Amino acid sequence: MEVLSDFLVPGIVFLLTTVFGFWLSKLGKPYNGALFNVHKLLALGAVIAGGIQVARMLRSVDMQTLVFILWMVAGLCVIALFVSGAVMSMDKLDYSIMRGIHRVAPVVMILAAVWAVYLMA
Repeated sequence: MEVLSDFLVPGIVFLLTTVFGFWLSKLGKPYNGALFNVHKLLALGAVIAGGIQVARMLRSVDMQTLVFILWMVAGLCVIALFVSGAVMSMDKLDYSIMRGIHRVAPVVMILAAVWAVYLMA
């Protein structure tokens, strides 16, 4: 149960990021500048808070290869979220593909992170 409390703040911030993301999606393009910036800052805060907790956990356990791979998958999903969000806001590539990546990456990230935390606990 202690592991869950360690990830409470990052989880809440991630949830807020998701709520603002859905809100932005419902408002459509062009994105509301204030909401878009809140969404981006919340996402950055969730990554920082989650990264701090992961780093603390990794120092206290003997890391297995599977756990390492799961954290790398979660990290790649975070990068995919930032990149796809930036590309969608700039209208550089196919919007529907970027939106698909932006919708799938959080699910894969959560699954990988939860599995890694479970294995570490």
